[in-house]
Amino acid sequence: MKSNIDLEQLVAGAGDAIMVCDAEGAIVLWNRAAERIFGFTEAEALGRSLDLIIPERQRGRHWEGYQKTMATGITKYGADLLRVPALHKDGHTLSIAFTVSMLFSEDRKVTGIVAFVRDETARFAEDRKLRARLAEVEARIKA
Repeated sequence: MKSNIDLEQLVAGAGDAIMVCDAEGAIVLWNRAAERIFGFTEAEALGRSLDLIIPERQRGRHWEGYQKTMATGITKYGADLLRVPALHKDGHTLSIAFTVSMLFSEDRKVTGIVAFVRDETARFAEDRKLRARLAEVEARIKA
């Protein structure tokens, strides 16, 4: 049964960033939420490497995992959230959480990956403040 859902409209209107990368890691889809979260326009992101948003110190580990995922077609982050730092266009660091889904050709060759990304910077900062306050209270109780 064919659906009447306009997938272009769905991707464009999603509140979370939706990014698609090819098997080599080049960005081939970048929705409006990705623009809002990361600061790069679609024109600035398309065709570029994910290094655009990956902090330099995480790039080695990222690309090692990316290449393994492309080779095997298997990811452990299909249902489990991955929480990592990311970069905004203006240089500040974000805290993001995302899941991914593999993309395959008809003959089951990996063609790319789609990431569904949420900016959790504010939540992460609030959690850090709460942990600091808890540690402060526990220190007072022990004193």
